[in-house]
Amino acid sequence: MAKASRLKAQDIEEIFRRFALANPEPKGELNSLNNFTLLVAVVLSAQATDEGVNRATKPLFALADTPERMVVLGEERLRDCIKTIGLYRAKAKNVIALSQQLIEKHGGQVPEDREALEALPGVGRKTANVVLNAAFGHPTVAVDTHLFRLANRIGLAPGKTPLDVERNLLKVIPK
Repeated sequence: MAKASRLKAQDIEEIFRRFALANPEPKGELNSLNNFTLLVAVVLSAQATDEGVNRATKPLFALADTPERMVVLGEERLRDCIKTIGLYRAKAKNVIALSQQLIEKHGGQVPEDREALEALPGVGRKTANVVLNAAFGHPTVAVDTHLFRLANRIGLAPGKTPLDVERNLLKVIPK
């Protein structure tokens, strides 16, 4: 089994000490009103900038801030609201489908369970990790391409896949 990090424990502590000094209360950049709008914003953020998603979701969330309202809004009107975001057709389809599933299977609530989140259309591990952390305070790590590259480059948490890097980060991040 590969070692979780190529760095010494004191070097890892120093990295995270500096992170904490530079950003004592880190927050996500996506704007949301509640757990549902957070989930939608994260789904929309795939291959898009947070700034672009925030521009599109401000008027969208004024119209639809619950799964029920999103379903009533409908796929066509949703597409119109998010057409400035890449892959908007597929994302609109997924957001309507996940809204329907939230209503049918979860009483209109965003589940606090990875398996249930990942079963929703358009939701993968990274999206589930963001929602579990930001909405529910779970200690998760969302590994994007930047974190994947950095963790490998500096030897903090090397891995061949994002899941490998995530698991190694969870082993080395100071509590």
